[in-house]
Amino acid sequence: MATRHQVRQAVVSLLYAREMSEPNSEFTDEFLEEKKIRNEQKNFTLELFGGVLDNCAGIDEILNSHLKEWKIDQIGSVERAILRLGVYEMKFTDTDKAVIINEAIELAKELGGDSAPKFVNGVLDAVKGDI
Repeated sequence: MATRHQVRQAVVSLLYAREMSEPNSEFTDEFLEEKKIRNEQKNFTLELFGGVLDNCAGIDEILNSHLKEWKIDQIGSVERAILRLGVYEMKFTDTDKAVIINEAIELAKELGGDSAPKFVNGVLDAVKGDI
């Protein structure tokens, strides 16, 4: 069974894939099966992924108000996906904000550039005060 961290990795990957091309539900199902994300964890993954997509405009508005030098569409795709997931979880789930930020930092370490963890931490830390 997949961990919540693996679920979040999958969501970031799906968000990234969506920016590169429009993945269909068959792609999503195959991807999750390949990652061995099934049953409740698959439902959780799809809930997070769909939630980010459904609320993307509002999430981007929140992020843009906290980004100092850039706008959300000017940062890297991976970092953008991590930030969007983090803001979605803060705003729409009961998960502790410290856990969300820690998970986002770990994802940034694994998937982002060298400065991504510090950047993600700074932005989400600023956002948490407003949500």
